[in-house]
Amino acid sequence: MSTSNTSSVDQVFDPRVAAEQREKRKAKIASSLAKRHRTEKIFRIVGLSSVIIGLAFVAILFTSIMYKGMPAFWQASMTVPVYFDPAVIDVGPRPTQKVGESPAQFEERFVDWQTKMGMVDWDALIVSGIIAKDPALEKQRDELSEIYTSSEAYRVRDMVMKDPAMIGKKIDINFLADANIDVWLAGNIDRTLPDEQQQLSPEIRKLSDDLAAKGIIERTFNTQLFTNPDSRSSPATAGLAGAFMGSLFMMLIVIAIAIPLGVASAIYLEEFAPKNFITDIIEVNINNLAAVPSIVFGLLGAAIFIGWMHLPISAPLVGGLVLSLMTLPTVIITTRASLKAVPPSIRQAALGIGASRIQTIFHHVLPLAMPGIMTGAIIGIAHALGETAPLLLIGMSAFVANIPVSPMDQATALPVQVYLWQGNELRNFFEGRTAAAIIVLLALMVGLNSLAVWLRKKFEVRW
Repeated sequence: MSTSNTSSVDQVFDPRVAAEQREKRKAKIASSLAKRHRTEKIFRIVGLSSVIIGLAFVAILFTSIMYKGMPAFWQASMTVPVYFDPAVIDVGPRPTQKVGESPAQFEERFVDWQTKMGMVDWDALIVSGIIAKDPALEKQRDELSEIYTSSEAYRVRDMVMKDPAMIGKKIDINFLADANIDVWLAGNIDRTLPDEQQQLSPEIRKLSDDLAAKGIIERTFNTQLFTNPDSRSSPATAGLAGAFMGSLFMMLIVIAIAIPLGVASAIYLEEFAPKNFITDIIEVNINNLAAVPSIVFGLLGAAIFIGWMHLPISAPLVGGLVLSLMTLPTVIITTRASLKAVPPSIRQAALGIGASRIQTIFHHVLPLAMPGIMTGAIIGIAHALGETAPLLLIGMSAFVANIPVSPMDQATALPVQVYLWQGNELRNFFEGRTAAAIIVLLALMVGLNSLAVWLRKKFEVRW
């Protein structure tokens, strides 16, 4: 009996068997570790590859936009010494109201003076200024009026009407070349195409090349891209000023409506509202609204603000209200997330030293949550700035030739202007302008996001 027990103990505690078992366990552990390390390495490679691929696509996108858009900030133009010849501008002095003259009589004389100003051959003054730079162009006087864009004659007229003292003086004025001339000189048209497929006659093409070779036409920074509204009659003068002001008015309305309402709603729901069935429904609907396609908000705005409230179509006021509705859920969600991130101990400590509920929230919780609230608000504004679909449904895709001076005036927006220019029939010219408008829009959005990051860092409080 004792011999049998000793034998079984020797078998159980055999050092060789124990060593083999330890080696097997080590091998199994090593195999498991190797597998986990391979999995981790593969995951890192996949993650890094995803980041690199994403950055590559972003780089390709930005490079493409920059390549197409940067040349559009420079445009063919010429600086011409225009002599405002009194013999040509023979319209008399600007009328002033005489003593005893009725307003109607003065208006009649003033309209007559304006009519005479409109009948002056302003093109002749501009052409004479071009010839003054190179007298050899006298033989091509009839063709020179096709070199600059058609609206420049009206601009000269308006300058004289505003300041009649210019008559009799010689002033250097910068004129934009015609859009087709600009495209030709920029090399955006295949010069090997036959004449019947060219937008310009052979004479005008040769004349524009000669003027460029002589330095009369040169590419200069196009400030009118930022100061002019859109134009259909004179594409060369089309600018972003009207769209920029429309977007500015809309963003001011979003800031005035969506942010205060969104922050106040989030504070109530997170800090004061009772947790019951009704607040659960509200929270679910807010989360659902954040995922609703933006075009639905456009339909809602068209039905309520235009159809029911009869607000003006294409007005930044309506656009701002629609974008406020679209931005509101985002502001509420980000604000609530920022409030939840504040440790409960802050609230308990404030209440423990005798602070009221209002004092606890506004003196202790909100200052700590402010960086996240501001970041969410700015990102919501940046999102609203880039929206197009809801604005199309409220009529902001209409052509607007004037710069709006109030939220009630007709206007368009920067993303809508990009949409309109992309579909313009003069594609060779507006393709670059479209990319330039995208660059301006992206610059604004990058600026807003950078501001959000800066504010978050500036007001961030560690606890």
